[in-house]
Amino acid sequence: MGSANVDTAISIPGVEIVAACDCYDGRLEAAKATWGDHIATTRDYREILARSDVDAVIVGTPDHWHQRISIEAMRAGKSVYCEKPMVHQISQGTDLIAAQRETGMTFEVGSQGVSSLGNQKARELYLDGAIGELNYAEGFWARNSPIGAWQYDIPEDASEDTCDWTMFLGDATKRPFDPLRLFRWRNYSDYGTGVSGDLFVHLFSSLHYIVGSNGPNRIMATGGLRYWEDGREVPDVLLGMFDYPEAPGHPPFNLSLRVNFVDGTSGTTYLRLVGNEGAMDIEWTRVVLRRNKLTAPDDVFTKAKGEELEMLHGQRKQMLPPAESVYLAEDGYWGAHYDHHLNFLDGVREGKPVIEDATFGLRAAAPALACNNSYFEDRIVRWDPENLQLL
Repeated sequence: MGSANVDTAISIPGVEIVAACDCYDGRLEAAKATWGDHIATTRDYREILARSDVDAVIVGTPDHWHQRISIEAMRAGKSVYCEKPMVHQISQGTDLIAAQRETGMTFEVGSQGVSSLGNQKARELYLDGAIGELNYAEGFWARNSPIGAWQYDIPEDASEDTCDWTMFLGDATKRPFDPLRLFRWRNYSDYGTGVSGDLFVHLFSSLHYIVGSNGPNRIMATGGLRYWEDGREVPDVLLGMFDYPEAPGHPPFNLSLRVNFVDGTSGTTYLRLVGNEGAMDIEWTRVVLRRNKLTAPDDVFTKAKGEELEMLHGQRKQMLPPAESVYLAEDGYWGAHYDHHLNFLDGVREGKPVIEDATFGLRAAAPALACNNSYFEDRIVRWDPENLQLL
């Protein structure tokens, strides 16, 4: 994602890459080959933070480095685009929020779906009452490819000479050099956050943006390691259930999320909102709105006990909305990734508020990471989404 972020950022006029950091020499060589031999490369991110010609940084590291580098970057006067999830542990969130407030630097979390046309249209429809009162939401991801399931390629030249293993580990448990842990880091709890931190967080981000929620207060998860038995520590099938309390703009509702790395035949991803008058299936470039009211409203009819249904005489019929409406992004749409980076750069250049600041980021990351607590500790987790703390 670091490379994808750079490619998107430099496609925006006025943006250039001047330096890159990685713990593997092969990626530094690839950076020069891709973006130009003029860029500076280093294994030590602090050299980039010390540069006066750097205005903003992309933190596209393993999850266990997100908080530390983001805080140090903002304190060094750099704006930060940080990949999701914002933090590796829930407890890290408050310090990052404080750093953003204290420094005044622009900080955006990279759940790009919130900037998509699909999310924006769904928010507009929801606020207009298109589905009535929200009762239930669900989200789904499915993957069944090795890369999709994090079996990333291991370079043939990976060794302690070509990799800075000590820098990669950071504050994580010290271990002998292990290329599997370095290049397939998402499979290990010391560095990654499992399917919930990688994928649930996208669904939380979109849901919270669309309905204006701060998050759930009760979190439960179950699942298991069903297919990719390759030494990984985290499940490849995970199901989460969440209770959302009443809040301004919506009544209490329930959410269920599912991820599996076994089946790729059921589509890839969606978020569905179900209300008392309709439902929406939401993707980044497509929204399908379905109405429940396919017949005339109840007040047109009367039914006495033991009698057949009779229509009230003289009642005026109503015009009904279509049973299904499909909204598609226009041809040529540059995509959510571009829009999210543009939103970030508007913050860097003009000081405009971003969609997904540190507070938003923690409210999306915390319930995702709490799924890991629930799964590994076999318990219900309670979270205070207003005061941002575990209970």
